[in-house]
Formats: sequence, C-alpha cells, structure tokens
Amino acid sequence: MRLRTIMAGLAALVVGAVGAVTPTWAASPDDRTVSYHGYRVTVPADWRVVDLSEDPHACVRFDRPTVYLGRPGDEPWCPPGLVGRTAGLVIEPIDAVTAARITTDTTVTERGRASADTAPSRDGSIQVAVRDAGVLVTAEHTPDTESTVRRILASARLGRDATPLSPAAVRVARETSTVTPAALPPQPGTYTGKGFDTCTAPSQSTMDAWRASSPYRAVGIYISGASRSCTQANLTSTWVTNQINRGWHLIPIELDNQAPCGTRTPKMSYDPATARSQGATRATSAVNAARSLGIPAGSVIYNDIEHYPSSESCKAAVLSYLSGWTLRLHELGYLSGMYSSGSSGVRDLCGAYHDSRYTRVDHLFFAWWNGVADTDAGDYCPDGYYAGRQRIHQYTGDTYETWGGVRIYIDRDYLDVSTTVPQPPQDFTVTVDNTTPGRFTASANWGTSSYSSQRTGPDYRFADPVAASDVAWYKANLPATGAYEVSVWYPAAAGYNGSTPYVVATTTGNQTVRVDQRVNGGRWVSLGVFTLAGGDGDKVGVSRWTSGAGYVVADAVRISRV
Repeated sequence: MRLRTIMAGLAALVVGAVGAVTPTWAASPDDRTVSYHGYRVTVPADWRVVDLSEDPHACVRFDRPTVYLGRPGDEPWCPPGLVGRTAGLVIEPIDAVTAARITTDTTVTERGRASADTAPSRDGSIQVAVRDAGVLVTAEHTPDTESTVRRILASARLGRDATPLSPAAVRVARETSTVTPAALPPQPGTYTGKGFDTCTAPSQSTMDAWRASSPYRAVGIYISGASRSCTQANLTSTWVTNQINRGWHLIPIELDNQAPCGTRTPKMSYDPATARSQGATRATSAVNAARSLGIPAGSVIYNDIEHYPSSESCKAAVLSYLSGWTLRLHELGYLSGMYSSGSSGVRDLCGAYHDSRYTRVDHLFFAWWNGVADTDAGDYCPDGYYAGRQRIHQYTGDTYETWGGVRIYIDRDYLDVSTTVPQPPQDFTVTVDNTTPGRFTASANWGTSSYSSQRTGPDYRFADPVAASDVAWYKANLPATGAYEVSVWYPAAAGYNGSTPYVVATTTGNQTVRVDQRVNGGRWVSLGVFTLAGGDGDKVGVSRWTSGAGYVVADAVRISRV
C-alpha cells in the first residue's frame, strides 16, 4: 500500500524517446558534468567521482564531497576517522535491490530534474527516482550543504543514451517494494555475548559469511540521523528481516544532534528546554525509521552522542535532550538507549542517575576501549546502575577483522541486554525539586527565592500563610503501590513557619504532617512511612493553611520505597 502510487508512477513512463533537458541554472567554469546511464548532473569541480564498478572495495562515505556511480560493493573498506558528513550523491540503477529502498519520501521524476524546492529531505537525505534513465539518486547533505545539493539535483538532464525502465524492471521493482515487513521480535532482544558495529550495514553475503564463522551474533545499525557518515544502501526491511531470522540481534542506532560544546554537527541547543524538545523530535524520526525497517515497538533505539568536553551547561543540555528522547520513545512504545564515551556522556548520564530533573534512559551503550569483553564500566558508571541486563560495552574500536574471507572495519561490542522491562528495584528512590520540569505546580501566590544557601537546586518557593487551600504539589511516578518513606528538604530561618503543613496523598486519603521550618534546615527531614499508590501523580504537597506565623517554604521532597 505504501508504495503503490510511486511504483505505478514508475510504470507509467515506460515510454518512447528521451531528449536533452536544459539546466535551470548557469554552470560555473569551475563545475563539471557527471553522467551515468544518460543521467547527467553538474557538480563542483573539486568533488570526487568514484565508479563503484571499478573499485568494488570503495567506501561510500559522505564526510567529503563525492559522486558515487553504481551500486556499493559487498566488501567496502572504510577507513578510520570518519566523522559526520558534508555532501555526496549516489547514482545507481533501479532494480530489485534498489527498489526496496524506494519509499513515500522518494521523489519520482520523468526527465531527470527534481524540484529543488519541494523534494523532501529526511535525516539529511534526498532521494530521487528518475524514470527515463532508470536510476535512483540519493543525495546526502547537512544544513550547510543542502542548497548545494539541491542545486545539483536541479541541474539534472538526460542525454540521448538514457534508457527508461523496461516493463520487466518495473514489475520487479513494484513486487519488491510493496512487500510488507514481517512481524519481528523487539531488538536487540535478550542476548549475552559479542557483537560489532560498523559504519555501513554490511551486505547479505557478508552477514552470512560472518554468521557462519565469527564469534559475533549482534550488529549495530545506523537507522536514522543526519550525522551518519556512510551509505546505508543495504539497510531495508528485507535486510532486517533476514538478519533476525538468521539469528542476529540488531542494535538500532540514531546519529543526529550532538553536544553543543562538541565539534560534531548538527548540534543540540544549549537551552535545556529547547534541547528537550529537539530530543523528542528526533525520537519521532527514529521511530518512523525503525517502523519502516520492521523494527517493532519494544525495541531499544540508542542515541549516539559522541565524545564532548563536558561542562555544567553542556551536561544539562545533553541530559535534557536525552530526557525528551526517552519520554517520546516511551509514548511511542519503544525503549531508549544512549551511546557515548565513558569519559563524557556516560559519566554525565550516570552522575545524574538519581537526578529527578531528568528522565533516565533505559539502556546504556558505553565506549571504553580497554580491550575487555564484559559490561564493567569502571569508574565511569557504578555497577548498580543499568544492572538489569541494560548494558553494551564497546571494548575495542577502529579495527579490521576478516571472517569467512570477508574483511570489515569494526568496533567490538559485548552485550548483556534484554528488552524485557526490568522490575523496579526495592531500593527505588525519587527526588523532586521545585525546579524539576513538569514535576512541581504552584499558584502565582508562591514566590521564588535563592536567598538561603541551605536550598537544593537553584532556588526554592515561599508564600505567606493563609486560611485557605493553596497547595504546592510535587508529582512523582512510583513503580508500584507500597510503603514509601517521605522526606522533605527546606532552608530554615527564624522568620519561616513553625507549623508548615505537608500533605501526603496516601491510598486512604490525604494525611497532613506539620514541620517547624525554623529549624533543621539544609538536610532531609523524614515525615514518616506511608502507603502510596503506584503510577504518576501528585504525591506530596506543601499547604499555606496554617495558624503559624512566617513564610511556608517548598523546596524538595524525596520518596523512597521501603
């Protein structure tokens, strides 16, 4: 259903003669024309041109401007140090292999020109099916190079040697591209053992050779993101189905926005609220990519955030981004993961493991090239964090390996994973500050202060006592109904309230505990143990309704399962 309109359009133009089409822009003396199967485009003279039929081991990479002609080989030799992308084109024949990559985002054009204004771009990729030449054109770009790539596509024209798709080719393309992905189990599933990741999804023959002779049973695949450096010409729903049916576990990876203090692009915002929104947007795109490949709900999608020189502001941006990423993935039925280096993203993530300002990711994929195939993260992350089969360790990187006579440039991984959501530990604790996004609500009658050094977080809230209900509420998501100790934190001062009412929402109704906020400030003060309902909701409040004198203060609460 999803591609019938496109393939019917391809069939409609299996017709007669083709002629030259005049470019819509004037070529520069520094430009040159590249031709393949009669499809001609004008590119900057400094772009490389690689004929893949002459160099079957060529790595189709986009970190330097290149036009690739023909289908990528089964055994690309990709070098180390591939970082991000600039721009590039891949021009290949439409047949049973390439037709599987034609999607609803593909622009179908007759005489070669794609609309430079309307051809959609997904994850920095524009795809054009040229019916009169029988070629599929994939144009990769960044925000900075998109105008150049669109100019190149708009320059396209056909020569007299262009040959339209034959009726047989159209039939094969239609049959291949309309196959509905098979129902598959969540990925990477339950697995303990070795895996690898590599820049481009390997060909089927390579995967079969490695399945028969290598120690690996898991493979990382880059399913989405505008920072991917290599082509994903092999990555289709058919490829995904074949690997899983052959016993491979897949590690779906997104490579897009990077830390704002790092060197890679594109970058997330320094502003935490904006970064959180960007993470949610990328989660939607990643899920769309996963679904199109047949990777089902319940799977983990790992967000690749490369090494960055951490600072407080940069850490806040990254953790906010991952919070938005995680919350949106959960809404869409997927689990969240994060890949990063131990010394930057992983240290920051694990350092905020109990920080209620951020939503914790479900799985950890950490790079620590110590050569040891296990899931110990050393000083980068305590053993008790992500301990429920939630870890992948990239223990060696940038190395060639040959199995079954086929060489690939890989990073080595060791997995101990399960997509079965672990039960919450008995030592569950959540802390909610008045600044925790979406977790604290108060009326306009509550002021904000950062006067006292006994506070937690950047500030706290205060209000005059009043004989009326005006509760400031703390919201928490508890794993199950049970017994929880509730503790509160506040700065103390002689002018604060000596009988501040804390309201605890128990399973049998609200209970009020009064606290003298003139003493015991700057520490956790226990209100007692209560039976609280599982799930998300307002659990603890601070009321203004008191006969005591002085401000009532709301700073932070801690809820611990007992």
